[in-house]
Amino acid sequence: MTTARETPVRLTQFAHGGGCACKIPPGELEGVLGALAAPTTATSDTPLLVGLATGDDAAVVALPAGSAASPLAVVSTADFFTPVVDDPYDWGRIAAANALSDVYAMGGRPVLAVNLLAWPREVLSFDLAREVLRGGLDVATEAGCHVGGGHSVDDPEPKYGMAVTGLVDPARLLRNDMGRPGMPLSLTKPLGLGVLNNRHKATGERFEQAVATMVALNRDASAAAVAAGATCATDVTGFGFLGHAHKLARASGVTAVVDTAAVPYLDGAREAVRDGYVSGGTRRNLEWVAPSTDFGDTDADTRLLLADAQTSGGLLVAGEVPGAPVVGELVARREHSVVLV
Repeated sequence: MTTARETPVRLTQFAHGGGCACKIPPGELEGVLGALAAPTTATSDTPLLVGLATGDDAAVVALPAGSAASPLAVVSTADFFTPVVDDPYDWGRIAAANALSDVYAMGGRPVLAVNLLAWPREVLSFDLAREVLRGGLDVATEAGCHVGGGHSVDDPEPKYGMAVTGLVDPARLLRNDMGRPGMPLSLTKPLGLGVLNNRHKATGERFEQAVATMVALNRDASAAAVAAGATCATDVTGFGFLGHAHKLARASGVTAVVDTAAVPYLDGAREAVRDGYVSGGTRRNLEWVAPSTDFGDTDADTRLLLADAQTSGGLLVAGEVPGAPVVGELVARREHSVVLV
């Protein structure tokens, strides 16, 4: 469903990109990070369980043995981006849900967040910033996560997000390198957020189905995956479904075979691709995964949707999740990390 809503200020017009489509391209990012050698442990009693090696969704460090919270581990992440919608309250809700998602993607629960705000204070009213922060607070409250302040800077381009700390049982951790042949692949939210957001930025049309999908927490999907015994997952955000499937398969040493007919899409997503509302981030995603993907006879529009830069997308779980469609399976490693059928 699309609606028209009068907004005094169109926040998306103050940003060169929108949402997770403004991420640094994955190929460029890996070129930078690949040159960094991070130690696997900081101290002997706080081992790093998940770090830089596989490009997972968050870092995880074990708590010292004998501490009150042991054997829990700490999950740490940060995520922020430029306006993805014009409504400031919705932008705040979406950015918070997106940041919290990294903790859910690791099988954890968020317990504390701090705001990250960049604001062009001489151009945009602080009343709008207050609405952004209110949206973030409301979603964090829904998640049962404290918001304890944050950091702000004067910036020509508005940006908002959160740094989030969570807790997880190390024995029930979801990682992107734990996929094994024979595991089904489940996707917990439909694709198409990127193209609908890009259409919103270009035309001002409001897509209620996209907003509802982006503000929805991945909490229940994460809990269901853990309860079902899953050990491998990632969330689908700025690198698109194909990019995140590729990273999961590569980290796990397997191939992801995707049933393209089983992948769900939001209403209006195909029409948005047909009408040309495809972000540069999506096209860069597709270019990046192309050498690692066997596209078969998949048509051009479907390829773009599968590479669509999502903002606050769902979880891609190696396992069956109640209520989520199975969109493929993991098989023994082949020539390509992703195969479309």
